[in-house]
Amino acid sequence: MRRFRLAVLLPFLVAGIQAAGRAGCITNIPNRPGISLDGKWHYLVDPYETGYYNYRRQPYDQQEQPNREAYFADAVQKSNMDRLEYNFAQTPTLQVPGSWGMQVEQLHWYEGTVWYQRKLHYRKPANKRLFLHFEAANYESHVYVNGKKAGTHKGGFTPFDFEVTQLLLDGENSIVVKVDNTRRLDGAPTVNTDWWNHGGITRSVHLLEMPPTFIRNYKLQLSNRSQKTIQGWIQLDGPAQGLRVRVQIPELRIDQTYAPDQEGKASFEIPSPNLSLWSPQNPKLYQALLSTEMETVTDQIGFRTIETRGSDLLLNGKKIFLRGISMHEENPVSGTRIATESEARMMLDWANELNANFVRLAHYPHSEYMARLADQMGILLWEEIPVYWTIQWENTQTLALAQQQLTEMIARDQNRASVIIWSMANETPVSDVRNRFLKSLVDSARALDPTRLISAALEVHGGGPMNKVIDDPFGEWTDIVSFNQYHGWYGGNIHDFPKISWDVKYPKPVIVSEWGGGALYGLRGDSLTLWTEDYQAHLYKKTLEGIANIPGLAGFSPWILADFRSPRRPLTHVQDMWNRKGLIGEGGHKKLAFRVLQTYYQKLKAEEPD
Repeated sequence: MRRFRLAVLLPFLVAGIQAAGRAGCITNIPNRPGISLDGKWHYLVDPYETGYYNYRRQPYDQQEQPNREAYFADAVQKSNMDRLEYNFAQTPTLQVPGSWGMQVEQLHWYEGTVWYQRKLHYRKPANKRLFLHFEAANYESHVYVNGKKAGTHKGGFTPFDFEVTQLLLDGENSIVVKVDNTRRLDGAPTVNTDWWNHGGITRSVHLLEMPPTFIRNYKLQLSNRSQKTIQGWIQLDGPAQGLRVRVQIPELRIDQTYAPDQEGKASFEIPSPNLSLWSPQNPKLYQALLSTEMETVTDQIGFRTIETRGSDLLLNGKKIFLRGISMHEENPVSGTRIATESEARMMLDWANELNANFVRLAHYPHSEYMARLADQMGILLWEEIPVYWTIQWENTQTLALAQQQLTEMIARDQNRASVIIWSMANETPVSDVRNRFLKSLVDSARALDPTRLISAALEVHGGGPMNKVIDDPFGEWTDIVSFNQYHGWYGGNIHDFPKISWDVKYPKPVIVSEWGGGALYGLRGDSLTLWTEDYQAHLYKKTLEGIANIPGLAGFSPWILADFRSPRRPLTHVQDMWNRKGLIGEGGHKKLAFRVLQTYYQKLKAEEPD
């Protein structure tokens, strides 16, 4: 009987999962009701995926017989329970959020499947819809509740959730998650990257308690046509699509009510002539309340405009120069993936100490903590999806995966004033099929969010080391021309940088999205000895002497704030599987080049108009 009920239920579960996928992820999780599922989870390492496939390599959750549940996820008592070859209660635990390779020495290099499980004693609230929300898990996740599948998600850096109202019991529950961090040729990113492939449930997990009809997502930003008009929309999810929605910003005396359309979406424009615009000098946030008769959602939102005019970058209509730094989502003190607000704040505090007003979050969507803290601290952000180096441009499923991650990133952070640039890719070789792939991403980004700028980190070409050409055809479709250059590190004489001629084919603002060189903290020598702090500091000085020669320069984000782990960097006693281009070394120690850039940015900051 149990098998029959499950077989009947699954088509409806799948339909619900697909519908949730179309609607997008629930956003503004910090201000939603529910409980945290962070903490200790039991785990099983499963390199042969025994819990997912039977001995004929057939997935358990795609079989009609004997059941359609994954073997390790089936927590329901059976008559043959004594023959089960696993017992979560007897397994060790991992901390969630966190990566398994940084918690268990034997899993340091492991790529494959790990099963997570935790018991939840839960009293189901009346008249609530329940959702399991994952801020991120790397890379492919299968989620089960009490032995029944809730859904699947691919992508290691963006949030996802599944409705589990009918799957959770009033009392004891078992939640099981299969996480597989195997690198895939058809993935985004693909198998070849320059960062550590952290595996596991790397960000927080929540059980959300929502009313029958609730606000799933919304956008509340300045119009890209006027600094005195707030525009946006609210998307409802649930049967009562006719609920009226209310928008309040008490400080601005805004209190408006709107009727949604047949799809549950209410769009609006609100005149607001007395706005204090958000900027690095004035990171003003307003409390906004979005409500129906069933709920009230609060958020802290800044209002600003970002646009280009010729080769100028304009914030709130005024020219701005981006004093930037690039950043990976990794704590150099511990070498672990950043998982807490305090870790994110530590990284942004270092950027502040540099006198930076801009951070490039590379090469994938970082934790939501980054954008929310940047809103508070007045730091501008570049956010990026992991279309990195060479992926399968001709593969429609790879494109769909990139589109999905782009959509999830924008949906999560579209209300953060700090985010001014959506980046489509990093260092991708030019070809017709690549151009079409990236152009489709641009079209999606502009349709989802016309209020921000589009870019990508391109590559430099040219006829020789002293003539650099930026002519990537993708520059036609971006708002900003961004490129990475490593003169003095990957070729070229360090002293020649001020003499280089630059040929940028597009009359747009230019951001040098990467430049720099490696140094091992504490290794000293003369200014021409590679890997020393002295060489890195000298490279920074010579680059800064000539970087203003680049036409249309509107900012730069040197590579990189802090050293980070990378299996591509095996040089013994120097790199030891770390990329050493950081201004801050392993352990959190500042190198000489930190002071060089800090002093330069202090001078630029002092020269800026108030």
